[in-house]
Amino acid sequence: MGENHSPARFVVGQDPRASGDMLVHALAAGICAAGAEAELLGVLPTPGIAFLTRSSGAQGGIVISASHNPYQDNGIKVFSTAGTKLGAELERQIEGRILQGLEDPAAGGGAQEPGRVRRIADAVERYAGFLKSCLEAGPRPLSGLKIVLDCAHGAAYQVAPRVYTELGATVEALNVSPDGRNINAACGSQHPELLARRVVASHAQAGLAFDGDADRLIAIDETGEVLTGDRTLAILAAHLKAKGRLAANTVVSTVMSNMGLGAALKKMGVQHVTSAVGDRYVMEAMQACGAVLGGEDSGHMILADHHSTGDGILSGLKLLEAMAEQGRALSELKRIMTVYPQVLINVPVRSKPAVESVPGIVSEIRGVEKELGEHGRVLVRYSGTQQLCRVMVEGPTAAKTGEYCRRIAAAVARVLG
Repeated sequence: MGENHSPARFVVGQDPRASGDMLVHALAAGICAAGAEAELLGVLPTPGIAFLTRSSGAQGGIVISASHNPYQDNGIKVFSTAGTKLGAELERQIEGRILQGLEDPAAGGGAQEPGRVRRIADAVERYAGFLKSCLEAGPRPLSGLKIVLDCAHGAAYQVAPRVYTELGATVEALNVSPDGRNINAACGSQHPELLARRVVASHAQAGLAFDGDADRLIAIDETGEVLTGDRTLAILAAHLKAKGRLAANTVVSTVMSNMGLGAALKKMGVQHVTSAVGDRYVMEAMQACGAVLGGEDSGHMILADHHSTGDGILSGLKLLEAMAEQGRALSELKRIMTVYPQVLINVPVRSKPAVESVPGIVSEIRGVEKELGEHGRVLVRYSGTQQLCRVMVEGPTAAKTGEYCRRIAAAVARVLG
């Protein structure tokens, strides 16, 4: 008789958008048809699904979410057994297999013994326990802090208020009534204006806004000013360095990060490594250089000492920890980085030739770069998902920066629009 092998297990979670249930059940059916087991976590932040994938020893994790997009959109994100995003090449192979199966349904075959579906009832509790374990100072380290959370009617609506309250903070939670259609609607990290007003009105010390799947964070200080992801990254870098926890004395960010972040890190004596846009590439660069802190200006932050992927709730906890341990207001901590004026214009294009191969665009870029000198920079890149060319300029003043960005955008529109 042959050996009995346990079937492969995959954990599956979702955000609250309306199409999620349908896609979860379709995925569960496919997993079972292949002879594997599907463990359904219900509504849980993307980083919570990554955590439960690696902590439970599952073969993989699957998230049904379209992140910060409107409710009509949805998508599938896959995590490895280690709770990390899959490499681009492996994702392409999976897409190829799916397309092959659509063309030839018999190609996928089937398992002799179908797998089973199990519902995991304590997923929120397990993830909340993990988050609380990431803070070191006593059982209620956030006592005395009054904060406002914006959960974007998304995946954080249960776990975020619970975790911050149990760690001692006084919490006012906004947008915690998901109905499947209101996720990200004029709220959350993409729309922090309401949260900013509420922080001031409530006399809170900080506001924390998450996106629909809670893997990104945008913070608000007590004056109602919105902090960029780069500014939060600079605060966390200084805090970790002061505690002797900034491994490799290095921080990773993407090419879209503000010049002010590089200047702040240089002043701290911290090495700055840049990666391609996307938290997957941030993580790859962090692993290559041994860094434990990296992120994007959009609010994705990776704290590799604690987690294998970006986690907005965890980033917020660490930001409040820095405030509590240093006894300083967020408006004071943010001064560690000066944000250079930045203007971004999205130009619709018919095609996407290599930018450096288009003389009419290159000459305009070179002219602007010459005028900026060391006091700014230009980044021109195509969107990976839309027929857009993104023109970004940073410069010494808002007026000059806007003028330079419009010049390059006009050149792109003339040639490719």
